[in-house]
Amino acid sequence: MSITRADFDQYMVPNYAPAAFVPVRGQGSRVWDQAGKEYVDFAGGIAVNSLGHCHPALVKAITEQANKLWHVSNVFTNEPALALAQKLVDATFADKVFFCNSGAEANEAALKLARRAAIERFGAQKHKVLSVLNSFHGRTFFTVSVGGQPKYSDGFGPKPAGISHFEYNDLKSLEAAIDDDTACVILEPILGESGVLPATKEFLQGVRALCDKHNAFLIFDEVQTGAGRTGSLYAYQHFSVTPDILTSAKSLGGGFPIGAMLTTADIAKHLVAGTHGTTYGGNPLGCAVAGAVLDVITTPAVLAGVQTKHDRFKAGIEKINADVGVFSLVRGLGLLIGAVLKPEYEGKAKDVLNLAAEEGLMVLMAGPNVIRLAPSLVIEDADIDEGLARLAKALKRFVA
Repeated sequence: MSITRADFDQYMVPNYAPAAFVPVRGQGSRVWDQAGKEYVDFAGGIAVNSLGHCHPALVKAITEQANKLWHVSNVFTNEPALALAQKLVDATFADKVFFCNSGAEANEAALKLARRAAIERFGAQKHKVLSVLNSFHGRTFFTVSVGGQPKYSDGFGPKPAGISHFEYNDLKSLEAAIDDDTACVILEPILGESGVLPATKEFLQGVRALCDKHNAFLIFDEVQTGAGRTGSLYAYQHFSVTPDILTSAKSLGGGFPIGAMLTTADIAKHLVAGTHGTTYGGNPLGCAVAGAVLDVITTPAVLAGVQTKHDRFKAGIEKINADVGVFSLVRGLGLLIGAVLKPEYEGKAKDVLNLAAEEGLMVLMAGPNVIRLAPSLVIEDADIDEGLARLAKALKRFVA
């Protein structure tokens, strides 16, 4: 059976516009397409492939589990889920964990829990959800409405009520929006899809204080920033600001679909049996892989290496930029890096992405003006250097 990129256009719902090449094999931070062309992977499956492609620890974990038990549903529990939950509790502020299959599902669960707990404690009026303008929390109708980007939520009919938005890194904006009827505030410690913009520590501390003042739950969406991406296991640890509820996915599974919601026992008690669920959540395969991911990521060498690799990336990009003059700023934390295009190149991030692919480099966008890098946390220095050399070639063509 011959499979080509044209089959996407013939058989798939057209909600994606994938690249012209089809990846077929990966190893570490290198990927090969159908024609045998090799690419350096700075995209990481959108911050998912935390240990690159086919990491031996993950291959071992999924192979061993695949020969034991795949799925039993949540009518029963299973050993990999319990082991993973214990690892997450031991490594974080949380007492309790809920497993699901994606970041959107984790955020959906977090928002439902926050509303339910607030309503049960204070009454039906305490249901308001506050989130950041131009944030991103998933594609369910609830989470996409919470995200505050009308381009993703318009056109699907009436939106869920009780959702308001405030400006990122602007405490006065939140102060004007929050009140005693606010159930929760949800935000990303680094605004990911909208430009890789880190919060300031002062902003997060102020948000925490306002939530405490108004008895509102603070939810950190760490779908993109979690599981080692910033050089801490979770970004809240980097900022020393602890949320009430935290969501995790992407890097947690290293490429296998899994999501998790973490919270305290006092809040978790509001989701009693039957109030929320998922058929596949916490399945043995996903939890076995995620457990192996955590075992590798939580080693001091890996977490410390994230900052070292960040410095190598940033220095390399700035050296290239001294020659081509494309970027106004390089920002981000750890291995979530955003290179902001200068005003004269506004809206052309997709052009850079396409040229990079032609040069054998996979990168991402974070909006139309930012090139985003979210590579493996254990990417080899040689791969960083080779990928940056290919980026330099693409950018020279871009400005030619």
